[in-house]
Amino acid sequence: MMAKIQMKTPLVEMDGDEMTRIIWKMIKDILLLPYVDLKTEYYDLGLEHREATKDQVTFDSAEATKKYGVAVKCATITPNADRVKEYNLTEMWKSPNGTIRAILDGTVFRTPILVKGITPFIPSWKKPITIARHAYGDVYKNTEMVVPADSKAELVVTDKNGVETRSLIHEFTTPGIIQGLHNIDKSIASFARACFNYALDQKKDIWFATKDTISKKYDHRFKDIFNEIFESEYKERFDAAGITYFYTLIDDAVARVIRSEGGYIWACKNYDGDVMSDMVATAFGSLAMMTSVLVSPDGVYEYEAAHGTVQRHYYKHLKGEKTSTNSMATLFAWTGALKKRGELDGLDELIDFADKLEKSSIQTIEDGVMTGDLAALSALENKTTVDTETFLREIAKRLDTMMK
Repeated sequence: MMAKIQMKTPLVEMDGDEMTRIIWKMIKDILLLPYVDLKTEYYDLGLEHREATKDQVTFDSAEATKKYGVAVKCATITPNADRVKEYNLTEMWKSPNGTIRAILDGTVFRTPILVKGITPFIPSWKKPITIARHAYGDVYKNTEMVVPADSKAELVVTDKNGVETRSLIHEFTTPGIIQGLHNIDKSIASFARACFNYALDQKKDIWFATKDTISKKYDHRFKDIFNEIFESEYKERFDAAGITYFYTLIDDAVARVIRSEGGYIWACKNYDGDVMSDMVATAFGSLAMMTSVLVSPDGVYEYEAAHGTVQRHYYKHLKGEKTSTNSMATLFAWTGALKKRGELDGLDELIDFADKLEKSSIQTIEDGVMTGDLAALSALENKTTVDTETFLREIAKRLDTMMK
């Protein structure tokens, strides 16, 4: 028996819901605990426990992440009306991801996992494209109204002295709708710094794209803040690292992205990042092969899968049926967190283990052993579709060989 790898500082571990919660335990039991003396501060973010604590556990887990610097999170349910009934909730609790993002003031970075046999739909894409998504404001914190005919809509700002500034939105002669969006300079600046720090950490070029030719104040504010921070705080460091930052219009960015070979970070506003990350994930193959990390401007990291709780497979699991659920993104959340913990604590052995676990999982798929979703995408000739647990045990065989 090999001696287990020792950790100095705990990871914050955030457990989750449904099928991903089942996979979470399997990953720990089959792939982590045999090799690592896993040190975590555990928080149960499953919906039942969030209900029992009136969601205080979510806030506690975010504060613990600020304390320890690295967290790993399982997928969680954001309840809708149906979930309120299903789980007998006293309240429609907010998205844990949204709560954690707000507390950490973080930016979400999503990157596809590339494997041989699954060819991107864009033939020129050879390297991963990371989407950096601003996680505050815009349409996600909007105010909307349905407007009757013969109405006037105005934008009104009242300063601390009660002085109003007004701007006409529209004179409605027929019924219509209006929407009010906002953002704040502090959040935009945090977004910029998180993007620039992550680009330096990953040693990748970064693009930022908005539509400032149309939105001459709102989007232009993003552009100006990014430029000011880059020029004053990051330009010399980027030059020394041999990486670049540039701004472009979002429609030009789309054209550049499609023609590129990948290998860079594409920073987007909140809604743009939401849409483009799904586009990139689908074009590379699967959302289940998309990693996600939340990074704060002061260097706190929270790793998770980019997908949800796989509800349909969970109901099959409850019936005792075998599932073939892709665990790659959840597995890479663990390896990302372990590598970052190893980097911060100077534990080369932990970094090496996480690297070998990633290589073992990719090798398993490239050897033709995969879950059903990947089998449907893979161009490999000899493929074997396996169930959820068997896939992880196949990874464990290859990992054991690498570790020896």
